Order: sequence, then C-alpha cells, then structure tokens
Amino acid sequence: MTKELTQIKQGFTEGLSHISHFWGLPKGVGAVFAILYLSPTPLSLDELVAQSGHTKGAVSTNVRALARMGLVHRSTKLGDRKDYYVAETDFYKAIRSILGERQNREFDNAVRSVRETLEKLRAAKGSMEEAERKFLLERVQALQDFFDAIDTLSRAVAKLDSLGTTTVQKVLSILK
Repeated sequence: MTKELTQIKQGFTEGLSHISHFWGLPKGVGAVFAILYLSPTPLSLDELVAQSGHTKGAVSTNVRALARMGLVHRSTKLGDRKDYYVAETDFYKAIRSILGERQNREFDNAVRSVRETLEKLRAAKGSMEEAERKFLLERVQALQDFFDAIDTLSRAVAKLDSLGTTTVQKVLSILK
C-alpha cells in the first residue's frame, strides 16, 4: 500500500473516530468500523488490533458494540477457529437496526422515567416555586418530544421496511 493511500485511510479512520465521539461513543468504535468498512476482506480481532493500535480488550468491546448496533457482522473462514468481522455496508439496514434498539427494554425504562417525571411536574403545581417548575417542565417536555420523534421515526422506518427495499429505493430516489 502506498504512503498516500495509508494516509488517506488514516484520515478516514480519524474522521470516523471523531464522529463516533461526537455521538457519545468511544472513538475506538468509529476507528474499528472505519477499518472494517475500508477492508475488502473480513478481519480478525488480531488484525483489528494491529491496524487500530488499540488493545485487544478495547477492540473486542468496540466490535461487540458495533455488532449490537448492526454495523458489524461476525464471519468465519473454513478450517479457521477465529472469528472474523465485516462492516455493514447497507446503511438503510443499519439505521433499521439502530432504530430497532428503540424497542430495547432499557430504552423503554428511560422513556418511562421521563414521562413519569413530566407527570409529577405537572401534578406538583403549587408545591414548589412556579418559575423553577415551569423551567423543569419545559426541559423535560423537550426531552419527551424528542423521544416521541424517535418513536415516530422508528415506526416510519418499520413501515418503509414493510414496503420492501425496491419501493424504499424508489421513494428515496425521488427525494434526491
């Protein structure tokens, strides 16, 4: 591989590391995804360690996080006991997987807690300083609105999914 190509790949990996960090994930998650995404063949944990410069434990943790999000898939090679990994290249499928996490019980518990807080704040009229209550009510309502939007988006993606990939591609091509 030429020095220029190596630098381009490193720049891409650093860019995805920063994007990952921006979204609240470890930079290593972005780095591992970038390495796998740019790889024409599945890579083992050892190869990911060598290319990323991270520890095997960190790479393993990052691969599990990416797999949970549907952005990385396990692969095997005949006669080899190692696991290999490939990046998901169908981003619509990845978005569906990530939005599928919306159905996660932990996420439901967090949403429920926001909803319950909102109800308590509404019911607390007169039992606390009104200016503070209104401030808290606005903040918590904004978060509830965001969660409601995520639910709407999740349902819309599920509905698009039921239409089939060809129909979705046609709809998306109209929007371009």
